Amino acid sequence: MSEGDGERTLAPMFTTTDIHQRLDELESERMLATLIGLSTDQAYMADLRTEIDATRDAYVGAAVTEIASLRAELSGPLYG
Repeated sequence: MSEGDGERTLAPMFTTTDIHQRLDELESERMLATLIGLSTDQAYMADLRTEIDATRDAYVGAAVTEIASLRAELSGPLYG
């Protein structure tokens, strides 16, 4: 089926480790951009900062979910 046929595909699933690795890559890109003089390119740096912020938010959400899932596996559901 083509994309226009109403067929939906699921977004890829990323682990907390995958997201953390991407965050490290983005931080490295930011440091490299500063070293080679791209820190004066406001549009580039703003876009990079937005992606870093979004990736950090995703990382925190994934980590909290992972911790909560582990707690539930170890202790069972909470009541009350």
